[in-house]
Amino acid sequence: MRAAQEEQSNRGPARPAVVIVAAIAGWAAALAYGAGYSGSRVAQVTPALAAEVSQPASRPAGFADVVEKVKPAVFGIKVKIEQGDGAITPESFGDGSLPRMGTNPKHVPGNGGSKGLPAETAQGAGFFISPDGYGVTSNHVVERSSRAEITTDDGATYTAHLVGSDAQSDLAVIKVDGRADFPYVRLSDRQPRIGDWVLAIGSPYGLSGTVTAGIVSARGRDIGSSSYDEFVQIDAPVNQGNSGGPAFDIDGNVIGVNTAIYSPTGGSVGIAFAVPADIAKEVVPQLKEKGTVTRGWAGLQIQSMTPDLAESLGLAQPHGALVAETIPSGPAAKAGIAAGDVITSVNAMPLKDSRALFRAVAEAAPGSQMTFGLLHDGKERSVEITLGELPSAKARKAAELPPSAETPPDLGLTLAPASQVRGVGGRGVVVIDAKRRGSGDQAIAPGDVILEISGKPVNSAGDVRSAVTNARRGGKRSVMMHVQSAGASRFVSVPVA
Repeated sequence: MRAAQEEQSNRGPARPAVVIVAAIAGWAAALAYGAGYSGSRVAQVTPALAAEVSQPASRPAGFADVVEKVKPAVFGIKVKIEQGDGAITPESFGDGSLPRMGTNPKHVPGNGGSKGLPAETAQGAGFFISPDGYGVTSNHVVERSSRAEITTDDGATYTAHLVGSDAQSDLAVIKVDGRADFPYVRLSDRQPRIGDWVLAIGSPYGLSGTVTAGIVSARGRDIGSSSYDEFVQIDAPVNQGNSGGPAFDIDGNVIGVNTAIYSPTGGSVGIAFAVPADIAKEVVPQLKEKGTVTRGWAGLQIQSMTPDLAESLGLAQPHGALVAETIPSGPAAKAGIAAGDVITSVNAMPLKDSRALFRAVAEAAPGSQMTFGLLHDGKERSVEITLGELPSAKARKAAELPPSAETPPDLGLTLAPASQVRGVGGRGVVVIDAKRRGSGDQAIAPGDVILEISGKPVNSAGDVRSAVTNARRGGKRSVMMHVQSAGASRFVSVPVA
């Protein structure tokens, strides 16, 4: 579905490009003339260009034609929720610097019920994908209500009901009944190219039908919202209220559904993220048909390889996905996959990182079979695995830590046996305090439980001290720790030299 786009979209009017080409051509002619004048026979000198780019026959002077064609299919959306159902708050990714783009909640008068509670209003955008009233928007805009009010480009208002939603992709499908002639748009069959023009239409701050333009800045962005991140990054100005609105190419096809921005201030700084059309084309049909999305599940907790981890495992390149833990009785555990294995391929296709594995497994149907290529104890092997169905997420409780613990010298970690920590269990040692140890996101943090070091279990600060001492005597610069964080396992390369 991700066919390469053949057309080359260029930014800017024709004249400056012609001037640049003319200047380069004149420079080449001057060099050639100088060589002839000297009377010596020399090789022809040609400017070094990055690539030869064919110019289109014509370029749009503006975007009025495509906007006129697609704008009627875009609508504004408002969702009202009683406070008793849970107040709406602006959502964010990670540290809050990537806010979802539904507008901040605004109080509106209540319905006069006995509770007298005011309602909250969430606002975003969406677009029709069929003439019978099916529309796409963001899950986080409509997730707290089963009904919504939409306003179309001609100012008409309709009541829409929620057909289905998916938190993993942040997509939702709604339906307006009673009409079969809504203007609609199509999801693109082609993957956009970096540098292509893009148009965003939405309702920033309630200003419905706002059109902005920019380019595709990047593809495949991981912003930490879920394991399935694959966002298209655009620089068209988008703000709160653009959530669920479409990002169009210059042919009027939807290349993405706007869902988040990076903003230190809350407004547009030219960094926005959209769910790509190819993901929407996988999710939307399932939401229309059954209201939910079914994904494959391998029962693995995995992480991408880093150069430090690759070195600790004796690997030449940091490719593939490192198994941090297998879920007991899950498909991977049943197939004999264990923590510390490195999954290098799926169905003979090499894996770049953990995201590629998540995507491959999620797109497969539960019950289907996959072949994983593994490095197990340094040896290559293949494993057949029968996928299950991805279960719903479960809440995790933070462990209570003891007031005091032992601090082995020269490691920067204050540790306590897990058996003495309520709610943790008997395996490993709990990190009570930690100075910055490890590389970047490989750092050890308070609350982590160290289960193993260099493949050997540790259950006391003394075990940790001995493992580190042995590594230093063996000339190692780092040790690989098997760490559990908030119930999820991972491997961390910690320097000891």
